[in-house]
Amino acid sequence: MTDLVTNQAWTLIDNGRAADALRLTTGPAALPQASPGLLMAHAAALKALSRPDEALAFNRRAVARAPGDRFAWYNLAATLGDLALDDEAEGAARKTIALGLDVPEVRLVLGKALQGLHRYDEAEATFARALAARPNDAAVHLNLAQLRWMRSGQSSEALAPLDAAIARHPADVTLRTIRSNVLTFAGDHAGADAALEDALARAPGDLAARIAAARAAGAVGDRARMLAHAREAARLAPGAPEGQTVLCEALLAEGQADAAAQVAEALVAAAPDDQYALVLRNTAWRITSDARGDLFRDYAALVRTDQLDTPDGWESLDAFLDALRDRMLALHDLKTHPLNQSLRGGSQVPSLDRSRDPLVQAFFASARKAVARYIETLGPGEDPIRRRRAADFAFAGGWSVRLRSEGFHADHVHPRGWISSAFYLDLPGRFDDETTRAGWLRFGRPGCLTEPALEAEHFIKPQRGTLALFPSCLWHGTQPFTDAEHRLTIAFDVVPR
Repeated sequence: MTDLVTNQAWTLIDNGRAADALRLTTGPAALPQASPGLLMAHAAALKALSRPDEALAFNRRAVARAPGDRFAWYNLAATLGDLALDDEAEGAARKTIALGLDVPEVRLVLGKALQGLHRYDEAEATFARALAARPNDAAVHLNLAQLRWMRSGQSSEALAPLDAAIARHPADVTLRTIRSNVLTFAGDHAGADAALEDALARAPGDLAARIAAARAAGAVGDRARMLAHAREAARLAPGAPEGQTVLCEALLAEGQADAAAQVAEALVAAAPDDQYALVLRNTAWRITSDARGDLFRDYAALVRTDQLDTPDGWESLDAFLDALRDRMLALHDLKTHPLNQSLRGGSQVPSLDRSRDPLVQAFFASARKAVARYIETLGPGEDPIRRRRAADFAFAGGWSVRLRSEGFHADHVHPRGWISSAFYLDLPGRFDDETTRAGWLRFGRPGCLTEPALEAEHFIKPQRGTLALFPSCLWHGTQPFTDAEHRLTIAFDVVPR
C-alpha cells in the first residue's frame, strides 16, 4: 500500500498536481513507520508548493530511515541548497557522490553550495565536471556562466564554455537562449536579439525562445517585431501565463493599452497574488485613466519610511550599522551583478534571510518590528494589497546590494512578494541633489516599454538607517548616481504567513 501511495504521489507531482500529492501523503508521512520513498515524495510535494522549510524535516527523516540511500541524500542536499544551508548542502551532496550517485544534478547542487560558501574556484571546477559528464546540461551552463560573469564582469569569460557547447550541439536552442540571457545582462541587447533570432530560425516552435525574443526585440526598440513574437508565443501556448504576460507587455509597448488591460485582467483573475500581473494591469489602467488604478498610485498611503530600531544588546544604532556594514562588505567579493535581477553595476549577496550570522539575524529582528508597524498603518481593506493582511508574516528572500558609481536598479516589481523594502546601510557618497535625485529610490516608472512613456511619480531620498517599505506590486527602481564611493543596501520581501 505504501508503494502504491508513493507511486501515485510522484505521478501527481509530475503532472503538476502537487497539492493533490500532498493531501495523499500527509497522513501516511506522519506515521513513524513511513517509508523513505514516501517521505521523499511528501517532501517533493511540499517543495513544489514552495514550502521547502517544511520539506526539510521529511528529507531528514528519509535519510535517518535509510542512511545508505543515495537518493535520500540527494533530495536532502537539494532541499538544503534551496534553503541556502550551504555547509550542510555540501556535506549531503558529497555523501550522495560517495554512495555512487555522481551525476550532473548532484554536481550542480554541490557547485551552488560551494558558490554560496564563497569557494568560487571549487564551484567552477564542480560545474565543469558536471559538464564533462553532460556537455549540454542547460542548468549547469546557466550557473557556470553566471558565476564566471559575476567574477570577471566580462561576457567573453562567461560565454566561453557555453560557446564551446553550442559549437558541439548547434541544434540546442536552450543553450542559445542562455547565451542571449548572458548578453542581455551584460548590456549587449543587439547581441542578445541576434542570438534569439538565430535560435528561432532553428526551432520556431520553442516557446521559451519565442518569449525571450519578444523581449529582446523590445529592448532594441523594435516594437512591431516584439508584438509579432508575443502573438506567436500566445498562439503556441494558448492561455499559458508566460505567453499572455509577454503579450500584455507587447501591447503596452505598441500603445494598445485597452487590449493590454484585458489580457492583464485575465492574468490577475488566474493568479490574484501575482505582483507582476497586478502591475501590468495597473500600468494599463494608468494609461487609460481608469480610476480603478488610483489606489495603487496613492504613494502617501502605500510607501513609508521608518527608522530601524536599535537591536538588543547594542548601545546605539550607529554602532550596529557600522558592524553590519563591515560584515556585508566582506561578503561582497564578486565583481558584478547576477543574471535575471534588477541590479546593474554592482554586486549582490543573496539569501540573507537564511543567514545564521548573529548580526544579520539582529537586523531582521529589528526589521520585523518596522514591518509590523507598516502593516498596522496600512490598515484593513479588500484591495489586492490589504486583503492579504494576516496575523503573522514571513521573510521571503533577503539580499544585500553594493552599487558602484553609475550603478542602478532597473525598474521592476517582486512577482512573488507582498511587501518589499530597501534599507540604507552605507551612503558614503552624496545623495542630496533635489534636482537629479541621483541614487534615490523611485516609484511609478514602468520596467517595460509603454506608449506613451510613463515617468516616475514618487521618490525617496536615501538616508542611513532608514527602511523604506512598499507593496511588491509597485514599479520601483533607482536613479543612477556618479560618485567615487559605493552605496550599500539590504532588501527583503515579506509574505503573509
